[in-house]
Amino acid sequence: MVMIDDDSIPGTHPPKTPPRLLQMMLSKSPGGGDRFFEKLSGAFAGAGVPQLLVIEPNTEREKLLSSYPGARVETLRFGGLRELPARARLRRLIREFRPEVALSWMSRASRRMPQGTFLKVARLGDYYPLKHYRRCEHLVANTPDILDYMRREGWPADRCRLIGNFCDAPDFESRDTVGEQVRRETGVPADATVLLALGRLHPKKAHDILFRAMASVPGTHLLLAGEGPIREELENLAAVLGLTDRIRFLGWRRDAERLFAAADICVMPSRFEPLGNVILEAWANRVPVVAARATGPEWLVEHEKSGLLFPIDDAGALASALKRLMEDRDLAETLVTHGWERFQQDFSQGAVVDQYLRFFREAK
Repeated sequence: MVMIDDDSIPGTHPPKTPPRLLQMMLSKSPGGGDRFFEKLSGAFAGAGVPQLLVIEPNTEREKLLSSYPGARVETLRFGGLRELPARARLRRLIREFRPEVALSWMSRASRRMPQGTFLKVARLGDYYPLKHYRRCEHLVANTPDILDYMRREGWPADRCRLIGNFCDAPDFESRDTVGEQVRRETGVPADATVLLALGRLHPKKAHDILFRAMASVPGTHLLLAGEGPIREELENLAAVLGLTDRIRFLGWRRDAERLFAAADICVMPSRFEPLGNVILEAWANRVPVVAARATGPEWLVEHEKSGLLFPIDDAGALASALKRLMEDRDLAETLVTHGWERFQQDFSQGAVVDQYLRFFREAK
């Protein structure tokens, strides 16, 4: 990959009114960070923030982002022979748009943070090598542990900030109807206990543990929304365990709210999870959560109050947790109630957008 120094591009630091915001998301594979970039861009648009959104070509994403008021969407291809033309085009776009803040997502975009007197911020939702962020001035972490990681790696404490994620509360008036539609579409029996798991099909997400737990919990059916490199391996495991008729591989989906409407229990069995956006979505959709004790879920979930936690890689403990929720509706309702309260208090859209805008004003 060709790396060059960009020309310095004039700009100003953000005033107290909503800043002109450049966002760069250059991920080529869908994931939780991509989904939150789309959601935060929409939330900024709702708060009146003018935006220039730079992405790699993605027809579906471009259509979604272009629907946001005040958002200009530009697609650029980086890497190889495309690197120099893409950087030149980015500089021209910045001169036209004159951002006051630039926010990059993940390493690929942050390595290409352009130079200028505008505020340069990167948002991290994982433990990415900080060498990729040297062109940035400030870092935003979405969990306390990632914030600690930044500081341990030598990033100045006064140049990093903790700002969590948010998710949207759904329209509960249509929930039952939508849930019935999804069950019919996916062929789930009416009397089944529907489990929902969302995430990339990758070893760290531990879907194999969920499959092994299901094998000892009759009556459960799984809606698995995600795509990734081990899909064939997981399909083979489902066949070996006799679960082919009980697991629906749905691929990458943008209608998570519809899937939650059909779910009885949301499961996050991840071996490694810095945050766990899916937990926030489950709370917002009032679906009880069962999660492995990875870093993010341990921070978010209060065991037996806002969710059930089980040891990483322990299929037996996960099976026991599923059985508890299936048999104890009072417990399930307790988890739903406290999860909803936590969501409203700490992870609503308005609260998170306000934190970002305040940070943009205060950072120097």
